[in-house]
Amino acid sequence: MSATMSRHGLEACELVSLAVCGDHRGSLIALEGRSADVPFDIARVYYVFATAPGIERGFHAHHALNQMAIAISGSCTIHFDDGNEKRSVRLDRPDIAVTIPPMVWHEMHDFSADCVLLVLTDAQYDEADYIRDYDLFVRLAGR
Repeated sequence: MSATMSRHGLEACELVSLAVCGDHRGSLIALEGRSADVPFDIARVYYVFATAPGIERGFHAHHALNQMAIAISGSCTIHFDDGNEKRSVRLDRPDIAVTIPPMVWHEMHDFSADCVLLVLTDAQYDEADYIRDYDLFVRLAGR
């Protein structure tokens, strides 16, 4: 288990610098599960794009899912809440990712028109893993 995976709450919402490879032709970032970049096996990949102006996304936590988010184009802000404290991160570079552990409420705001937010997860989609009610999340988080 990596250091990130063994921590919980906001202390596990880490910014990760991704290694950029490239030359005169351009740049490339390769992501591999259970590596220095991605602290878990990758089971699912999805991306959010063409978000209309003023739209906010997320507004949930997960019981068990680990995630990593990368704005591969454009930018957005992610607000984190572990039931005790809150923090925000602006993603605006394709070589910076943020880890999102279980039991952290997250909301995505301020999407630029060209934002493509790539998300890697350690499990396939499971609606039962979602906590979509903030009051329930706060009770489960023990605040």
